[in-house]
Amino acid sequence: MAKTSGGARSRRSPRVRGAAPAGPLRGRTAVVGLFVTAAFLAVAAQLVHLQVVRAEGLQARADRQHHKTIILSGERGTITDRNGVILAKNMDTPSITANPASITDLSATARSLAQVLPVSRHAIEKSLGGGRHFAWIYRHADPTLAKRVAALDLPGIHQVPESRRFYPQGKMMGHILGFAGTDNVGLSGIERAYDAELRGKQQHLVMQRDALGRPVLAVDNDYVRPGQGANLTLTIDQVIQHHVERELDAAMLETGAESASVVVMDPKTGEILAMAVRPEFDPNRVSHYQADEMRNRVLTDPYEPGSTMKMFLAATALEAGAVRMSEMIDCENGNMPLRGGAMRDSHPYAMLSFADVLAKSSNIGSTKVAMRLGPENLRAGYARFGFGQRTGIELGGESPGVLPATERWSVRSLPSIAIGQEMSATPLQLVTAASAIANGGHLMRPYLVKEIRHGDQVTVVQPREVRQVMSPAVATALRRALVGVTQSTGTAPRAAIPGYEVAGKTGTAQKARSDGRGYKPGAFIASFLGMVPADDPRLVILVVVNEPKGLYYGGTVAAPIFRAVAAPVLSYLGIHPDTDRTVTVVATGDAAPEMPWERTKG
Repeated sequence: MAKTSGGARSRRSPRVRGAAPAGPLRGRTAVVGLFVTAAFLAVAAQLVHLQVVRAEGLQARADRQHHKTIILSGERGTITDRNGVILAKNMDTPSITANPASITDLSATARSLAQVLPVSRHAIEKSLGGGRHFAWIYRHADPTLAKRVAALDLPGIHQVPESRRFYPQGKMMGHILGFAGTDNVGLSGIERAYDAELRGKQQHLVMQRDALGRPVLAVDNDYVRPGQGANLTLTIDQVIQHHVERELDAAMLETGAESASVVVMDPKTGEILAMAVRPEFDPNRVSHYQADEMRNRVLTDPYEPGSTMKMFLAATALEAGAVRMSEMIDCENGNMPLRGGAMRDSHPYAMLSFADVLAKSSNIGSTKVAMRLGPENLRAGYARFGFGQRTGIELGGESPGVLPATERWSVRSLPSIAIGQEMSATPLQLVTAASAIANGGHLMRPYLVKEIRHGDQVTVVQPREVRQVMSPAVATALRRALVGVTQSTGTAPRAAIPGYEVAGKTGTAQKARSDGRGYKPGAFIASFLGMVPADDPRLVILVVVNEPKGLYYGGTVAAPIFRAVAAPVLSYLGIHPDTDRTVTVVATGDAAPEMPWERTKG
C-alpha cells in the first residue's frame, strides 16, 4: 500500500450528516429576527396608539357602554293668582312604556295597544323596534286609558308615574298661562316667558349597566334630588277674571262675533287684573285647538282702533295748548270737504264745545283740532302714549302696532290718524295708554307677574313708570270731559253704572282687509275704553268685539259688557258707590238727537 509522504495520515474534519452549511443558517436567523422585531414594534406602536393617542376616546366609549346618564328635572313650580288660588301645578300621571327586548310578538302587541291608545299601530311598532330595553309608547295618559292598557296584561308593557302640568281652572286664563309640553318645557304664555324659573335645575344621575345594558345602580353616591322650580304669583285676580270671562262668553253668544277680548288694569301700578280672549283655549287639552285659537289677541293682534284714539288726540292737543275744553268748534253740519275725500259725522252737528266733540265723537271736530297740531305734533303725542312701540309686558309675541312715520303720510293721513285710522294698536297698548290718563299722566309698564318665590328667596316685582306723558291737571280735565260720553247725550250711556262716574270713549271702526287694501265690507270692530270711578280711577277696562253680527256700534255692543264687568268688580274691591260724586262737564251747543242704537232694548 502506498504511504503518504512523511508517513503522516490525512487530517480532514469529519462531516456530520444532515448539518446545513454555516452561511445559510445565519441568514435565516437574521430574517426571523427582523420579523419578530417588526412584529414587536408594530404591537408596541398599536399599544401606544390605543393607550395614548386614542385613550380618551376609547375610555368615553367604554363609559357609554357601561354607564348611562339620566337627566332628571326638578318639579315645575306652581303658578297662583294674586290671592293664592292655584292656576298651574304638576301632578303625577301614568305613562305607558315598553321593554321591547322582552316582547315576543311585536306586531300583535302593537295591534292590541293601537286599539286602546290614540296612537297608530305603525307608530307603536316603530317604537318597539330595534331590540332596545326601553321605549315610550304614550306619555301622560289619563286614568281611563291607563286602566284599559293594564287590563290587556301585555308582556313587556309597563306603566310609570310621570309628572304632568295641570291647570285646575281649565280654560280660565288659558291665553295668559299658556302651556307646558310633554317634557315640562313651557311653550307659550307665562309658562314660556318664565320657563327658566319654573323648570328648576336639572340633575344628571349616572347609572351603571349590567351585561344586557340595563341600569342597575347609581354610580354617584352623592346624588341630591333636583330642586323644584320657582313659584310665581300673578297680578291676576281670579274673581275679577271670572266676571270677565263670564260676560265675554255671554257676549260671544249674543253678538255672534268672530272674536273678542277684555283687559282690566290697575292704572296706578300697571298690574293686569284680568285678561281674557275668545275663542277660548284650555291648556289641559292643547291637542284640541288650532294655533290660531291659542293666540293671545290682546297683545298679538293690532287693529285700527277708531274713535277710542280721540281721547289721546285730546290729551295731546290740551297738553300743547292747541284747544280748550270750553272752546266752540264748527262741525260743519256733518260734512267737511277735504283733499282726498270729505270728512263726515254720522249725525250732523253745528257748533260744539270740544268737550262735546268728545262726548258725541265728532270726526269733523276732531279733525279740526288735529289740523292745529299738525302731523309731527300729532304723531309725537301718540308716540308718547306708547303707540307704535311694544309695552314691554313679559309675554312673548307682542306686536308694536303701526304708527307710520310722517314721511309716509298722504294728504288724507292727518285726519284719518286723528280718528284712529291708517294706524293700528293692540288692546294692551290702548288700556296702558288710557291708564296714563286715569292716574294723572304716568305711563306705566304693564305686567303680569307680581312675585317670584324660589325657596326662601322672594323677588317682588315693583311697578315701573315709563315716562310722564301729560300733566295731572290736563288728565283731570280730560277725565271730566270723558264722563260726558257715558251720559244720556253721549255715545255710550249703556256704560254708565249707577252711583259711579264713568269716563270713557267708544270706538266703532271699519275692519281693515287682511291684504291691507281698504276695508272689509260690512265688518266692524266695536270697542269701549273706560275708567271708573272717574275722579280717581281704580279700574281701566277695554272691551273689544271683533265683527259682531247685527248691531256693531261700540256704544251698543261693547259698552254694556264694560258695565256688566265693572259693576260687580267695584263691589268686590270694596269701592263703594258715591251718588254725591260730581264731575263738571262743560257741554254747550245743541243737544244731540237720540241715536238709533240707544233705542234698542237692553
